[in-house]
Amino acid sequence: MNRIFAFVLFVSCTWSATAADKLKLLIVDGQNNHAWAKTTPVMQRWLTESGRFTVDVATSPAKGQDMSGFAPNFKAYDVVLSNYNGDEWSAATKQALIDYVQNGGGLAIIHAANNSFGNWSEYNKMIGLGGWGGRNEKHGPYVRFRDGQIVRDTQSGPGGHHGKQHPFAVIVRDEKHPITRGLPPMFMHAQDELYDKLRGPAENMTVLATAYADPATGGSGEHEPMIMTVGYGKGRVFHTPMGHSAESMQCVGFITVLLRGSEWAATGDVTLTEIPKDFPPADKVSVRE
Repeated sequence: MNRIFAFVLFVSCTWSATAADKLKLLIVDGQNNHAWAKTTPVMQRWLTESGRFTVDVATSPAKGQDMSGFAPNFKAYDVVLSNYNGDEWSAATKQALIDYVQNGGGLAIIHAANNSFGNWSEYNKMIGLGGWGGRNEKHGPYVRFRDGQIVRDTQSGPGGHHGKQHPFAVIVRDEKHPITRGLPPMFMHAQDELYDKLRGPAENMTVLATAYADPATGGSGEHEPMIMTVGYGKGRVFHTPMGHSAESMQCVGFITVLLRGSEWAATGDVTLTEIPKDFPPADKVSVRE
């Protein structure tokens, strides 16, 4: 009898410890000029299947509706992932996000979430760089990789642009960071919008990887940031402009970066260090169904 009780207790404790190890992640969506209702479930699937996260979703009212009651409980989560690009939040909800990140919360910014809130200065500081939303040289410089180093280009011009969708190579520029450590120096990302000409404060920002926005596909002719981190108060922000569509999010490179970046934003480290066997090489796309 004692042995049976001990076994049950062991199994119970083992399950509880495993559950306790999971990070709580909140996806914020509900408005976006992209198909958020399709992309949120894709990200939720990859995050949940990793075994590292539990995932909840906070969906805002539709565009043009009353936003005053939209108040996600950010502080209940280890990391908040924004798949949101739409109407302004209330002042209280904005302040709640500021307080959450400043006090050590993690934030993940995916693709068009960097279009949001162009004139919200603290948001621009949190995400480092953004596009559209009225952004221009007053919001901060362009940031590019030139001649072996990151440069801040203060020339005038709008923030946010992309050429036609296409597969493109992502080049790791910081191989020592936990998000990119162990990744191949270059991998081919599936068809996506390659955001270029992003601009913003770029304070406490580290560019981990870039992609060349080829003029042949309508790009800027610059090596543009594709994976970034930002320090904001005690908090950590992971930002990738990749992820235009559900199909783009099936890229194994995107999935790997999403998982690693979200974990790093939550904890400051990455335990999901195994490189998937189907991780894309430099010259070939790899996607999952």
